[in-house]
Amino acid sequence: MVNGFGAIKLAGVYVYPCLPALPFAALPPVSRRIASRRAVLGVGFSFLSQFINMATPNLGAKSFIASARQKGAVEKVLENVEWPEQFPFKEEDFQRFDESPDTLFYDSPRFVTHIDDPAIAALTKYYSEVLPPSNTPGIAILDMCSSWISHYPKGYKQPRIAGMGLNEEELKRNPVFTEYVVQDLNIDPKLPFEDNAFDVITNVVSVDYLTKPIDIFKEMARILKPGGLAVISFSNRCFWTKAISIWTSTGDADHVMIVGAYFHYAGGFEPPKAVDISPNPGRTDPMYVVYSRKLTA
Repeated sequence: MVNGFGAIKLAGVYVYPCLPALPFAALPPVSRRIASRRAVLGVGFSFLSQFINMATPNLGAKSFIASARQKGAVEKVLENVEWPEQFPFKEEDFQRFDESPDTLFYDSPRFVTHIDDPAIAALTKYYSEVLPPSNTPGIAILDMCSSWISHYPKGYKQPRIAGMGLNEEELKRNPVFTEYVVQDLNIDPKLPFEDNAFDVITNVVSVDYLTKPIDIFKEMARILKPGGLAVISFSNRCFWTKAISIWTSTGDADHVMIVGAYFHYAGGFEPPKAVDISPNPGRTDPMYVVYSRKLTA
């Protein structure tokens, strides 16, 4: 079911498309009201345009963002970026329309998927290519902001696969976990794991909800083994009221840049890279991955 704001109803909860940034006058009336709320909370398209223009001086921001909608073009967003010296986002960029505790929002389990089947299949295929082979001795994986399903390949197992999320009933249902932790990272971003503990960290369609991303990405670097892989995947759907302002006011190419910035400014990671694994551009949910490895020295 779709409501008047373009949201899709899943298990009694509306999941909003994270709308691409458009000129205000070009938006339909109801979207203008949404956009005006966003403008109060964050800098939106105008800032990211300048950021992308600075990162790609030979290509105008509008042309770059338009080209990035094509299959594979998003992969170029993080190539040869000249990052500003200081973290370019402001505190208000991480505010949300609904600032109530996330533990309340996720109090009831939702045994649903938040991307469509083709996007899930594309992510699972990608995991099959980058994750260590199943049952590899000594391998440890952390799935952050997880739920009842991690989208790993069918039957995938490792000696240690830890899950983190906000709903215990969902985490209990996940068949790949050997352990799990219930924790609100927006309240306490410190990860409850030892240094150099994990070979891989995954995060699926949840990076847009993090209000303290640099703190969390620093923690990710701490708990990854040297050379360990961090895989952040996302689409263009979200619980709009819970996503951060800078995410809901920008589009897919910008989201790649934002996640890349988290890796860069957290420190301890190799230059991040982007992959477009969208299975059917324009017809099914898009799917993007930004990944990096922990520096070995």
